Amino acid sequence: MLSLQKSSSSKLIQKLNLQNSSSLYRSFSRWSPEKEKNLILPKSSDIINEKEIWEVLESTKPLAKDPKVIDDILEKAKERSLLKGIDSSAGEFVQGLSLKETATLLNVDVNNSQFMDKLLNTALSIKERIYGNRIVLFAPLYTSNYCLGSCKYCGYRVANKEIPRSFLSNEEIVKEVGAIQKIGHKRILMLCGEHPKYPFENFLEAVQVASKVKTPPHGDVRRINIEIPSLSVTDMKRLKATNCVGTVALFQETYHRETFKDLHPYGPKSDYDWRLLNMDRANLGGIDDVGLGALFGLFDYRFEVLSLLQHAIHLENTYNSGPHTISIPRLRPAKNTPYYGNTEYLVDDPNFIKLVAILRVSVPYTGMILSTRESQKMRKTLMHIGISQMSAGSRTNIGSYNKKNEGDDSSGEGQFTLADLRPTDEVIRDLLENGYLPSFCTACYRLGRTGEEFMSIAKRGDIHNFCHPNGILTVAEYLHDYASPTTRSVGFDALQRELSNIPDPNVRKKVSKQLKQIENGVRDMYW
Repeated sequence: MLSLQKSSSSKLIQKLNLQNSSSLYRSFSRWSPEKEKNLILPKSSDIINEKEIWEVLESTKPLAKDPKVIDDILEKAKERSLLKGIDSSAGEFVQGLSLKETATLLNVDVNNSQFMDKLLNTALSIKERIYGNRIVLFAPLYTSNYCLGSCKYCGYRVANKEIPRSFLSNEEIVKEVGAIQKIGHKRILMLCGEHPKYPFENFLEAVQVASKVKTPPHGDVRRINIEIPSLSVTDMKRLKATNCVGTVALFQETYHRETFKDLHPYGPKSDYDWRLLNMDRANLGGIDDVGLGALFGLFDYRFEVLSLLQHAIHLENTYNSGPHTISIPRLRPAKNTPYYGNTEYLVDDPNFIKLVAILRVSVPYTGMILSTRESQKMRKTLMHIGISQMSAGSRTNIGSYNKKNEGDDSSGEGQFTLADLRPTDEVIRDLLENGYLPSFCTACYRLGRTGEEFMSIAKRGDIHNFCHPNGILTVAEYLHDYASPTTRSVGFDALQRELSNIPDPNVRKKVSKQLKQIENGVRDMYW
């Protein structure tokens, strides 16, 4: 039914809004129909075992009160991140903590200051060893806000009549991507809703259009990740064939089945199993670089963390490749969406900090992503204990990069409200001043250093000889091409600091020469 005309689509939506009929909605609106024959997919119950999660949460409550048990778990986390006593060729999630160990940490009272100090110090130690001080930056690009979803917490839900609906034409995509490039970004996360007015074919074309945009002085897109509705294996193969897409991300929102059903009462997204198996279909379609996430605030955060771990272990065990990233968005208000103020599961700041640190020690080699849902203060705190990627200068309104001032989110017409409204240049300057290395690096993806290959580099501790130099080079490009005078001044001083931190003198010497080449106009050099 992707060929529905505008008038018939509107009538369908009105009818479905009145009837609130899940079965009728699905019969008209599967965005990505499956055409593969004889597919064998796992059972959802073999991926997320709710009984096991509740049992382990209950059984570890006494252990969570034993300081020696906690100390042993944190010490084990640190040793495993260093590969002590572990086969370095083993799966990524063998290096982390077990479900039981993670549950024990989750059960510790956040008011236990002694525990929190040890947890945060352990998380910081692991992050610094594996990722160093790099923070990879990206910008989200929404191509359409038409959506048949019934998500009670989302501003784009179909029942929300208080926001204008639109999608970007190819010409508008060129302008939006150009505007994003002119604030310095090289990495874009493309998103859209699920609706017959904006079929998958449109998005597929949008990705290819975006990948070709160039702007002066040196604007280009070097990495496009996507976060779109669930796809069939058929369409995963089509996505892969574009050779334009890096990571395919999709959040289960909540892994708790009954809560998922309540929050998504009708529409294509109401199918829990179809959504959960999206990453299996991605792998079967040839895409092994995937990103998981949960929207914290929809259900018990302890349950969601353990579910993410179960999902990650399933992917590792089944496809020899766990998720490249885990995102940790926290529920935010949205226009005409009162759910935010009516849930008992909102995660306060201390527990949010705790869960982020626990994820870092539990899955040490997985990238962790933070969006501009969080305030500047919270982002600074979380970067210190686990975050390795974050958005900057984000906009969630359609066409907003080209039409409005960067950081202006006053209309409230986006998917959710933003908390960190700083322009990209200010974010970069703040990172540099606080001892971080902002990075737009895309080298690993373009050189095939993904999945197991990237993990082998991280496990050897070679980040400082690969990703760190690449980060330096991309920041140098930004400083020459897009930075404000103040940021440029801060940045060049910081580059000298970062250059001295490269452990290998030969690498340091070569990067110094490359910085001179960048000064003379050469671009896009990488290791």
